Amino acid sequence: MQYRDSAGLDSSQVRSSSGAAGGKLAVGGVGGLVIVLLAVFLGFDPSALLSGTEAGPQQNTDSYAQCRTGADIEQNRDCRFVAYTNSIQAYWSKALPGYQPTTTNIFTGRVSTACGTATSAVGPFYCPVDRVVYLDTGFFDQLTRQLGAKGGDAAEAYVIAHEYGHHISNLTGVLERAQQAGNQTGPNSPQVKLELQADCYAGVWLANAAKDAASPIAAVTRDDMLRAADAARAVGDDRIQEQSTGRVDRESWTHGSAKQRQDWLTRGFNSGDPRQCDTFAA
Repeated sequence: MQYRDSAGLDSSQVRSSSGAAGGKLAVGGVGGLVIVLLAVFLGFDPSALLSGTEAGPQQNTDSYAQCRTGADIEQNRDCRFVAYTNSIQAYWSKALPGYQPTTTNIFTGRVSTACGTATSAVGPFYCPVDRVVYLDTGFFDQLTRQLGAKGGDAAEAYVIAHEYGHHISNLTGVLERAQQAGNQTGPNSPQVKLELQADCYAGVWLANAAKDAASPIAAVTRDDMLRAADAARAVGDDRIQEQSTGRVDRESWTHGSAKQRQDWLTRGFNSGDPRQCDTFAA
């Protein structure tokens, strides 16, 4: 992924927070069904997200204030998270009438959200209550070391764009309708279709990321798309089940198979059109 040195970066769209690793944070006002349908990138035990004990210390810092232009990424690689976020939100601000900007909260250890307490074990997720994307960047090491993805900037950008895809589904009312359908799992369940829609939206953004002359993303190459597709395959339910248990249970899927995820990401990228991302009608 190539960056545009002259592009301005808005660091206010990314914030960072850290909680003491041994701290316990208070529960948010979210029921179990909503937790299951949260935009968590990988399946997880809800107890890793919710805690009923008292809050521990959490510090919010403006770690990205020095990220002012695309050229800063070369000096400070953390600035790429600002570039991803800025580009994703700039695209959706134009593509979706009434788009409501939000933030990416990068945390370490654990973090308090309106959906409850999250630890690093949760993986990247979107909380529909506070409408914030949460990310522990340590996930990217897991993506490559444990899940076997090739990694790279485009793979990281795909992960974040997927979570912003859930923000789009939330703003359009699709996420709420999926929640109302109940706690269903399986390859054709509303929960899986919600995840596949987020994959498709991520592909749409990748297709359009470099088209705006003001975007901090200067180019998305074929190799970038291949790395994003590789990451999508790596987090397929069947791939994860095979690695963890040696067997595949289709009816327990919550995010879709490796093929489903790659196919919908590719569909979004090839079309560049969010109207092609109606996974519920497909």
